[in-house]
Amino acid sequence: MTTTPLPASDTGAPPASDPPAAAAPAVDDAERLRRWRLVLGGADDGTGVTLAGRDLGVDRTLDVVYGEDSRGAGRGGGAPNVARWLGDIRTYFPTSVVQVMQRDAIDRLGLATLLAEPEMLEAAEPDVHLVGTLISLGRAIPERSKESARAVVRAVVEQLERQLATRTRATLTGALDRSAKVRRPRHRDIDWDRTIRANLHTYLPEHGTVVPERLVGYGRAGRSVKKDVILCIDQSGSMASSVVYASVFGAVLASMRSINTRLVVFDTEVVDLTEEIEDPVDVLFGVQLGGGTDINRAVAYCASQITRPADTVVVLISDLYEGGIRGELLKRVAAMKAAGVEFVTLLALSDDGAPAYDRGHAAALTELGAPAFACTPDLFPDVMAAAIERRPLPIPEP
Repeated sequence: MTTTPLPASDTGAPPASDPPAAAAPAVDDAERLRRWRLVLGGADDGTGVTLAGRDLGVDRTLDVVYGEDSRGAGRGGGAPNVARWLGDIRTYFPTSVVQVMQRDAIDRLGLATLLAEPEMLEAAEPDVHLVGTLISLGRAIPERSKESARAVVRAVVEQLERQLATRTRATLTGALDRSAKVRRPRHRDIDWDRTIRANLHTYLPEHGTVVPERLVGYGRAGRSVKKDVILCIDQSGSMASSVVYASVFGAVLASMRSINTRLVVFDTEVVDLTEEIEDPVDVLFGVQLGGGTDINRAVAYCASQITRPADTVVVLISDLYEGGIRGELLKRVAAMKAAGVEFVTLLALSDDGAPAYDRGHAAALTELGAPAFACTPDLFPDVMAAAIERRPLPIPEP
Protein backbone atom coordinates (compact mmCIF):
# COMPACT_ATOMS: atom_id res chain seq x y z
CA MET A 1 0.00 0.00 0.00
CA THR A 2 1.34 3.42 -0.96
CA THR A 3 0.53 6.41 1.22
CA THR A 4 0.20 9.88 -0.23
CA PRO A 5 0.68 13.43 1.04
CA LEU A 6 -2.47 15.28 2.08
CA PRO A 7 -3.43 18.87 1.25
CA ALA A 8 -2.54 21.51 3.80
CA SER A 9 -6.17 21.72 4.91
CA ASP A 10 -6.19 18.00 5.74
CA THR A 11 -3.32 17.87 8.21
CA GLY A 12 -4.19 16.37 11.60
CA ALA A 13 -3.57 17.47 15.14
CA PRO A 14 0.03 18.05 16.32
CA PRO A 15 1.91 15.11 17.88
CA ALA A 16 1.30 14.48 21.57
CA SER A 17 4.92 15.41 22.33
CA ASP A 18 4.40 18.99 21.15
CA PRO A 19 3.83 21.57 23.90
CA PRO A 20 0.10 21.94 24.55
CA ALA A 21 -1.24 24.92 22.65
CA ALA A 22 -4.79 25.57 21.63
CA ALA A 23 -6.86 22.38 21.63
CA ALA A 24 -7.09 20.77 18.19
CA PRO A 25 -10.57 20.78 16.70
CA ALA A 26 -12.40 17.50 17.17
CA VAL A 27 -12.49 15.24 14.13
CA ASP A 28 -15.73 13.32 13.70
CA ASP A 29 -15.96 9.85 12.17
CA ALA A 30 -17.06 11.13 8.76
CA GLU A 31 -14.10 13.50 8.48
CA ARG A 32 -11.72 10.79 9.65
CA LEU A 33 -13.02 8.40 6.99
CA ARG A 34 -12.76 11.12 4.34
CA ARG A 35 -9.08 11.63 5.20
CA TRP A 36 -8.41 7.89 5.14
CA ARG A 37 -10.07 7.67 1.72
CA LEU A 38 -7.65 10.34 0.39
CA VAL A 39 -4.66 8.59 1.95
CA LEU A 40 -5.57 5.09 0.72
CA GLY A 41 -6.48 6.32 -2.74
CA GLY A 42 -8.94 3.66 -3.88
CA ALA A 43 -12.69 3.21 -4.23
CA ASP A 44 -12.44 -0.29 -2.69
CA ASP A 45 -10.50 0.80 0.37
CA GLY A 46 -13.18 -0.14 2.89
CA THR A 47 -14.04 3.39 3.96
CA GLY A 48 -17.29 3.53 1.98
CA VAL A 49 -16.62 7.20 1.19
CA THR A 50 -17.51 8.66 -2.21
CA LEU A 51 -15.53 11.78 -3.08
CA ALA A 52 -16.91 14.81 -4.89
CA GLY A 53 -15.93 18.37 -5.79
CA ARG A 54 -12.50 19.51 -4.59
CA ASP A 55 -11.82 16.17 -2.87
CA LEU A 56 -12.31 14.35 -6.16
CA GLY A 57 -9.85 16.71 -7.85
CA VAL A 58 -7.28 16.14 -5.10
CA ASP A 59 -7.76 12.36 -5.37
CA ARG A 60 -7.28 12.33 -9.16
CA THR A 61 -4.17 14.50 -8.86
CA LEU A 62 -2.64 12.17 -6.26
CA ASP A 63 -3.60 9.09 -8.28
CA VAL A 64 -1.46 10.25 -11.21
CA VAL A 65 1.71 9.61 -9.21
CA TYR A 66 0.69 7.33 -6.36
CA GLY A 67 -2.10 5.26 -7.91
CA GLU A 68 -1.72 1.77 -9.34
CA ASP A 69 -2.19 2.97 -12.94
CA SER A 70 0.06 5.90 -13.77
CA ARG A 71 -2.50 7.59 -15.96
CA GLY A 72 -2.79 11.23 -17.06
CA ALA A 73 0.72 12.52 -16.49
CA GLY A 74 2.31 9.07 -16.70
CA ARG A 75 4.74 7.65 -19.15
CA GLY A 76 2.24 7.95 -21.95
CA GLY A 77 1.27 11.50 -21.10
CA GLY A 78 2.42 14.38 -23.29
CA ALA A 79 3.85 17.70 -22.17
CA PRO A 80 0.45 19.50 -22.19
CA ASN A 81 -1.06 16.88 -19.84
CA VAL A 82 1.95 17.03 -17.53
CA ALA A 83 1.91 20.83 -17.50
CA ARG A 84 -1.79 20.73 -16.61
CA TRP A 85 -1.08 18.28 -13.77
CA LEU A 86 1.69 20.52 -12.44
CA GLY A 87 -0.79 23.38 -12.37
CA ASP A 88 -3.34 21.22 -10.55
CA ILE A 89 -1.02 20.20 -7.75
CA ARG A 90 -0.13 23.85 -7.15
CA THR A 91 -3.85 24.55 -6.80
CA TYR A 92 -4.41 21.86 -4.19
CA PHE A 93 -1.16 21.74 -2.21
CA PRO A 94 1.35 24.11 -0.53
CA THR A 95 4.77 24.64 -2.13
CA SER A 96 6.61 22.18 0.14
CA VAL A 97 4.24 19.35 -0.84
CA VAL A 98 4.29 20.39 -4.52
CA GLN A 99 8.08 19.96 -4.54
CA VAL A 100 7.82 16.45 -3.05
CA MET A 101 5.13 15.37 -5.54
CA GLN A 102 7.01 16.91 -8.44
CA ARG A 103 10.16 15.01 -7.47
CA ASP A 104 8.19 11.76 -7.06
CA ALA A 105 6.59 12.24 -10.47
CA ILE A 106 9.99 12.70 -12.11
CA ASP A 107 11.33 9.54 -10.44
CA ARG A 108 8.26 7.29 -10.77
CA LEU A 109 6.89 8.33 -14.14
CA GLY A 110 10.03 9.07 -16.11
CA LEU A 111 9.22 12.74 -16.75
CA ALA A 112 12.79 14.01 -17.04
CA THR A 113 12.71 14.27 -20.85
CA LEU A 114 9.37 16.12 -20.82
CA LEU A 115 10.91 18.70 -18.48
CA ALA A 116 12.89 19.95 -21.47
CA GLU A 117 9.66 21.37 -22.94
CA PRO A 118 9.07 25.11 -22.33
CA GLU A 119 5.47 24.69 -21.13
CA MET A 120 6.64 22.13 -18.56
CA LEU A 121 9.35 24.40 -17.21
CA GLU A 122 6.94 27.30 -16.88
CA ALA A 123 4.47 25.13 -14.94
CA ALA A 124 7.01 23.44 -12.64
CA GLU A 125 7.84 24.67 -9.12
CA PRO A 126 11.54 25.67 -9.13
CA ASP A 127 13.62 23.86 -6.51
CA VAL A 128 17.04 22.24 -6.09
CA HIS A 129 15.87 18.84 -7.34
CA LEU A 130 14.35 20.33 -10.49
CA VAL A 131 17.65 22.10 -11.18
CA GLY A 132 19.46 18.80 -10.66
CA THR A 133 17.19 17.15 -13.22
CA LEU A 134 17.74 19.95 -15.74
CA ILE A 135 21.51 19.86 -15.49
CA SER A 136 21.41 16.06 -15.83
CA LEU A 137 19.61 16.55 -19.15
CA GLY A 138 22.44 18.81 -20.32
CA ARG A 139 22.65 18.92 -24.10
CA ALA A 140 19.33 17.06 -24.41
CA ILE A 141 17.54 20.33 -23.65
CA PRO A 142 16.35 21.64 -27.04
CA GLU A 143 17.40 25.11 -28.16
CA ARG A 144 13.85 26.45 -27.81
CA SER A 145 13.84 25.52 -24.11
CA LYS A 146 17.27 26.70 -23.02
CA GLU A 147 16.12 30.20 -22.07
CA SER A 148 13.33 28.77 -19.88
CA ALA A 149 15.76 26.28 -18.33
CA ARG A 150 18.26 29.00 -17.46
CA ALA A 151 15.46 31.09 -15.94
CA VAL A 152 14.47 28.20 -13.66
CA VAL A 153 18.07 27.58 -12.61
CA ARG A 154 18.67 31.31 -12.08
CA ALA A 155 15.60 31.62 -9.83
CA VAL A 156 16.72 28.73 -7.61
CA VAL A 157 20.35 29.92 -7.46
CA GLU A 158 19.34 33.45 -6.47
CA GLN A 159 17.04 32.11 -3.77
CA LEU A 160 19.83 29.93 -2.35
CA GLU A 161 22.30 32.82 -2.42
CA ARG A 162 19.89 34.97 -0.43
CA GLN A 163 19.50 32.19 2.14
CA LEU A 164 23.16 31.25 2.47
CA ALA A 165 25.45 34.15 1.58
CA THR A 166 25.19 36.47 4.59
CA ARG A 167 25.78 33.83 7.26
CA THR A 168 28.55 32.17 5.26
CA ARG A 169 30.48 35.43 4.83
CA ALA A 170 30.05 36.40 8.49
CA THR A 171 31.10 32.97 9.80
CA LEU A 172 34.16 32.70 7.57
CA THR A 173 35.26 36.29 8.14
CA GLY A 174 35.35 35.58 11.87
CA ALA A 175 37.32 32.39 11.27
CA LEU A 176 39.84 34.21 9.09
CA ASP A 177 40.27 36.89 11.73
CA ARG A 178 41.02 34.29 14.36
CA SER A 179 43.38 32.30 12.14
CA ALA A 180 45.60 35.27 11.28
CA LYS A 181 48.70 35.62 13.49
CA VAL A 182 49.69 39.04 14.76
CA ARG A 183 53.09 39.59 16.44
CA ARG A 184 52.20 42.63 18.53
CA PRO A 185 48.52 42.24 19.38
CA ARG A 186 46.52 44.46 21.65
CA HIS A 187 45.66 42.84 24.96
CA ARG A 188 42.09 41.99 23.90
CA ASP A 189 43.40 40.34 20.71
CA ILE A 190 45.94 38.00 22.40
CA ASP A 191 45.44 34.33 21.56
CA TRP A 192 46.48 32.93 24.93
CA ASP A 193 46.52 29.26 23.88
CA ARG A 194 48.95 29.85 21.02
CA THR A 195 50.96 32.34 23.06
CA ILE A 196 51.54 29.77 25.82
CA ARG A 197 52.44 27.04 23.32
CA ALA A 198 54.90 29.37 21.58
CA ASN A 199 56.64 30.17 24.88
CA LEU A 200 56.77 26.84 26.69
CA HIS A 201 60.57 26.93 26.55
CA THR A 202 60.48 29.91 28.96
CA TYR A 203 58.55 28.03 31.64
CA LEU A 204 59.88 28.75 35.17
CA PRO A 205 59.01 25.73 37.36
CA GLU A 206 59.97 27.51 40.59
CA HIS A 207 57.33 30.14 39.84
CA GLY A 208 54.91 27.88 37.99
CA THR A 209 54.58 30.33 35.14
CA VAL A 210 55.60 31.07 31.56
CA VAL A 211 57.46 34.28 30.76
CA PRO A 212 56.34 35.11 27.19
CA GLU A 213 59.03 36.30 24.83
CA ARG A 214 56.46 36.98 22.12
CA LEU A 215 52.72 37.35 21.98
CA VAL A 216 50.51 35.70 19.36
CA GLY A 217 47.21 37.40 18.61
CA TYR A 218 44.16 37.21 16.41
CA GLY A 219 44.43 39.22 13.25
CA ARG A 220 41.91 41.01 11.13
CA ALA A 221 41.26 39.45 7.74
CA GLY A 222 42.22 41.77 4.95
CA ARG A 223 43.63 41.58 1.48
CA SER A 224 46.97 40.30 2.73
CA VAL A 225 45.45 37.54 4.89
CA LYS A 226 44.26 34.81 2.57
CA LYS A 227 43.33 31.16 2.55
CA ASP A 228 43.20 29.00 -0.53
CA VAL A 229 40.07 26.86 -0.86
CA ILE A 230 39.63 24.16 -3.51
CA LEU A 231 36.16 22.69 -3.98
CA CYS A 232 36.50 19.33 -5.73
CA ILE A 233 33.03 18.13 -6.77
CA ASP A 234 31.94 14.71 -7.98
CA GLN A 235 29.50 15.19 -10.89
CA SER A 236 28.14 11.65 -10.99
CA GLY A 237 24.36 11.47 -11.28
CA SER A 238 23.75 10.78 -7.58
CA MET A 239 25.44 14.06 -6.61
CA ALA A 240 23.04 16.43 -8.40
CA SER A 241 21.78 18.34 -5.34
CA SER A 242 25.31 18.58 -3.93
CA VAL A 243 26.55 20.07 -7.21
CA VAL A 244 23.86 22.76 -7.02
CA TYR A 245 24.69 23.78 -3.45
CA ALA A 246 28.45 23.57 -4.03
CA SER A 247 28.24 25.91 -7.01
CA VAL A 248 26.35 28.47 -4.91
CA PHE A 249 28.81 28.23 -2.02
CA GLY A 250 31.67 28.49 -4.53
CA ALA A 251 30.31 31.82 -5.74
CA VAL A 252 29.91 33.07 -2.15
CA LEU A 253 33.48 32.10 -1.24
CA ALA A 254 34.80 33.67 -4.46
CA SER A 255 33.15 36.96 -3.47
CA MET A 256 35.35 37.16 -0.35
CA ARG A 257 38.66 38.95 -0.99
CA SER A 258 40.45 37.07 1.76
CA ILE A 259 39.75 33.64 0.19
CA ASN A 260 41.18 32.43 -3.08
CA THR A 261 38.66 29.86 -4.33
CA ARG A 262 39.06 27.23 -7.03
CA LEU A 263 36.19 25.06 -8.25
CA VAL A 264 36.88 21.69 -9.89
CA VAL A 265 34.34 19.14 -11.11
CA PHE A 266 35.08 15.60 -12.19
CA ASP A 267 33.81 12.26 -13.43
CA THR A 268 36.46 10.27 -15.28
CA GLU A 269 37.74 13.62 -16.57
CA VAL A 270 38.63 16.73 -14.58
CA VAL A 271 37.29 20.18 -15.49
CA ASP A 272 38.41 23.39 -13.78
CA LEU A 273 35.45 25.82 -13.70
CA THR A 274 37.17 28.51 -11.65
CA GLU A 275 36.77 31.10 -14.42
CA GLU A 276 32.96 30.67 -14.20
CA ILE A 277 32.81 30.48 -10.40
CA GLU A 278 31.25 33.91 -9.88
CA ASP A 279 28.10 32.82 -11.73
CA PRO A 280 26.69 29.52 -10.41
CA VAL A 281 24.33 29.28 -13.39
CA ASP A 282 27.29 29.15 -15.78
CA VAL A 283 28.93 26.57 -13.52
CA LEU A 284 25.83 24.38 -13.48
CA PHE A 285 25.43 24.46 -17.23
CA GLY A 286 29.10 23.54 -17.52
CA VAL A 287 28.55 20.37 -15.49
CA GLN A 288 27.91 17.01 -17.16
CA LEU A 289 26.09 14.83 -14.61
CA GLY A 290 26.50 11.07 -14.94
CA GLY A 291 29.25 8.78 -16.15
CA GLY A 292 32.08 7.15 -14.23
CA THR A 293 34.23 8.46 -11.40
CA ASP A 294 37.99 8.88 -11.01
CA ILE A 295 38.50 10.58 -7.66
CA ASN A 296 42.22 9.86 -7.68
CA ARG A 297 42.67 11.82 -10.90
CA ALA A 298 40.68 14.76 -9.54
CA VAL A 299 42.62 14.88 -6.26
CA ALA A 300 45.89 14.68 -8.21
CA TYR A 301 44.84 17.75 -10.20
CA CYS A 302 43.88 19.62 -7.02
CA ALA A 303 47.25 18.75 -5.47
CA SER A 304 49.00 20.24 -8.50
CA GLN A 305 47.23 23.58 -7.86
CA ILE A 306 48.40 23.92 -4.25
CA THR A 307 51.14 26.48 -3.68
CA ARG A 308 50.68 27.19 0.05
CA PRO A 309 49.85 23.89 1.77
CA ALA A 310 49.64 25.31 5.28
CA ASP A 311 47.06 27.85 4.12
CA THR A 312 44.99 25.55 1.89
CA VAL A 313 41.67 23.80 2.52
CA VAL A 314 40.60 21.11 0.04
CA VAL A 315 36.94 20.06 0.16
CA LEU A 316 36.18 16.81 -1.65
CA ILE A 317 32.43 16.39 -2.22
CA SER A 318 31.79 12.81 -3.32
CA ASP A 319 30.01 9.59 -2.40
CA LEU A 320 33.48 7.97 -2.74
CA TYR A 321 32.49 5.28 -5.24
CA GLU A 322 35.88 5.23 -6.91
CA GLY A 323 36.53 4.08 -10.46
CA GLY A 324 40.20 5.02 -10.32
CA ILE A 325 43.09 3.70 -8.24
CA ARG A 326 42.00 3.69 -4.59
CA GLY A 327 45.45 3.06 -3.15
CA GLU A 328 46.93 5.97 -5.08
CA LEU A 329 44.13 8.26 -3.89
CA LEU A 330 44.83 7.46 -0.24
CA LYS A 331 48.54 8.07 -0.76
CA ARG A 332 47.80 11.48 -2.29
CA VAL A 333 45.52 12.49 0.58
CA ALA A 334 48.12 11.35 3.12
CA ALA A 335 50.82 13.38 1.35
CA MET A 336 48.62 16.48 1.28
CA LYS A 337 47.83 16.13 4.98
CA ALA A 338 51.53 15.67 5.79
CA ALA A 339 52.32 18.88 3.88
CA GLY A 340 49.85 20.83 6.01
CA VAL A 341 46.74 20.84 3.80
CA GLU A 342 43.42 20.72 5.63
CA PHE A 343 41.42 18.02 3.80
CA VAL A 344 37.64 17.77 4.24
CA THR A 345 35.52 14.97 2.77
CA LEU A 346 31.77 15.57 2.37
CA LEU A 347 29.69 12.60 1.27
CA ALA A 348 26.93 15.02 0.30
CA LEU A 349 26.18 18.74 0.53
CA SER A 350 22.40 18.82 0.56
CA ASP A 351 19.26 18.43 2.65
CA ASP A 352 18.51 15.00 1.18
CA GLY A 353 19.63 13.02 4.22
CA ALA A 354 22.31 10.34 4.53
CA PRO A 355 23.51 9.24 1.09
CA ALA A 356 24.67 5.85 -0.15
CA TYR A 357 28.47 5.86 -0.13
CA ASP A 358 31.56 3.63 -0.14
CA ARG A 359 31.97 2.87 3.56
CA GLY A 360 35.36 1.24 3.20
CA HIS A 361 36.74 4.25 1.41
CA ALA A 362 35.20 6.60 3.99
CA ALA A 363 36.79 4.63 6.84
CA ALA A 364 40.20 4.74 5.16
CA LEU A 365 40.02 8.52 4.75
CA THR A 366 38.93 8.90 8.38
CA GLU A 367 42.04 7.01 9.48
CA LEU A 368 44.11 9.54 7.54
CA GLY A 369 42.52 12.41 9.48
CA ALA A 370 40.04 13.36 6.73
CA PRO A 371 36.72 12.19 8.22
CA ALA A 372 33.95 11.66 5.68
CA PHE A 373 30.42 12.77 6.56
CA ALA A 374 27.27 14.19 4.99
CA CYS A 375 26.81 17.92 5.46
CA THR A 376 23.72 20.11 5.19
CA PRO A 377 23.92 23.57 3.61
CA ASP A 378 23.23 25.11 7.04
CA LEU A 379 26.24 23.31 8.57
CA PHE A 380 28.68 24.03 5.72
CA PRO A 381 29.80 27.51 6.93
CA ASP A 382 30.67 26.05 10.34
CA VAL A 383 32.60 23.19 8.73
CA MET A 384 34.60 25.64 6.62
CA ALA A 385 35.25 27.91 9.61
CA ALA A 386 36.60 24.97 11.62
CA ALA A 387 38.81 23.89 8.70
CA ILE A 388 40.21 27.41 8.30
CA GLU A 389 41.00 27.61 12.01
CA ARG A 390 42.24 23.99 12.07
CA ARG A 391 39.75 23.09 14.77
CA PRO A 392 37.94 19.72 15.01
CA LEU A 393 35.18 19.61 12.41
CA PRO A 394 31.57 19.81 13.65
CA ILE A 395 30.62 16.34 12.43
CA PRO A 396 26.90 15.64 12.93
CA GLU A 397 25.82 12.58 14.89
CA PRO A 398 24.93 9.62 12.60
